[in-house]
Amino acid sequence: MKVEFTAAQIAALLGGKVEGDPEAKVCNVARIEDGAPGMLSFLANPKYIHYLYDTKSSIVLVNEDFEPTEKVTATMIRVKNAYDSFAQLLGIYQEYTNNKVGISEKAFISADAEFGDNCYIGEFAYIGERVKIGQNVKIYPQSYIGDDAVIGDNTVIYAGVKLYAMTHIGKNCIIHAGAVLGADGFGFAPQPDGTYKKIPQIGNVLVGDNVEIGANTTIDRSTMESTKIHDGVKLDNLIQIAHNVEVGENTAMAAQVGISGSTHVGKNCIIAGQAGLSGHLTIADRTVIGPQAGLTKGVSTPGKSIIGSPAYDYNKFMKDVVRQRNIERLEDRIAELEKKLADLLSK
Repeated sequence: MKVEFTAAQIAALLGGKVEGDPEAKVCNVARIEDGAPGMLSFLANPKYIHYLYDTKSSIVLVNEDFEPTEKVTATMIRVKNAYDSFAQLLGIYQEYTNNKVGISEKAFISADAEFGDNCYIGEFAYIGERVKIGQNVKIYPQSYIGDDAVIGDNTVIYAGVKLYAMTHIGKNCIIHAGAVLGADGFGFAPQPDGTYKKIPQIGNVLVGDNVEIGANTTIDRSTMESTKIHDGVKLDNLIQIAHNVEVGENTAMAAQVGISGSTHVGKNCIIAGQAGLSGHLTIADRTVIGPQAGLTKGVSTPGKSIIGSPAYDYNKFMKDVVRQRNIERLEDRIAELEKKLADLLSK
């Protein structure tokens, strides 16, 4: 279904002011340089001002202090911050278009499961025994919610998500397609005959409020107690978090990060793509870990930036990179000096 908004409606939502046709309509968004009729764009970066005068978009969000130097054919909406307002509008649009409600007859829901008002449970979703689901929760088709799981208000569980038994999800979370929370941690005890004995994993996964978990990310249940993902954490796609790990508030991780068992990551950390952390480490608050970094030791100083494998101080790493690139030139200089020294000694 195509949903249209007028400039007047958008301005009312954003607290902005219309310059141009208040009845101009849009049904989609586009970059200002790729604009077309019926599209909404925004201008925040001065580098893109020249596109405003040629854009075919019907409506463009601009900062309230913007002063055009040429004629603008698009309808402008002046707002305090065009970038923030555009993001806000996308959120409103997504909420509007994803406002699904109702329980599919093709979903399986255990008789003792509980769920609040305005929920959506799609086709072939499975809701186990004693599951508790809050208000306005959306569970998309083919999701599996294991026994005794808890899902807080306003959380969205996209298609194909698997929540093992006893997994707890907070309020206002988003879990993307294919994520698996609560699978067994990788616990095996070596035996004298060279085989491995499985260590039962009887804990669970606890996820706080306002957490987003990307597609095909996996978070293992703990051996005992809980693997913990605290409030505000943002996890990209294809991340592996092992058993007994704890991730502090508002930490963000990019794709393909791997965290080994029992490691504690602090608050407000940033971990770039493909970084790997060994087990039983403690990472201080506000640590920044660069791409493909390999950590075998913990980080005790808050706010430190590290990179490399094994990882060490970011500034020292960059200096070492410069030195490495100069090795060939330094070798030539040494060879030249050795030749001159040999000539002097021969005389």
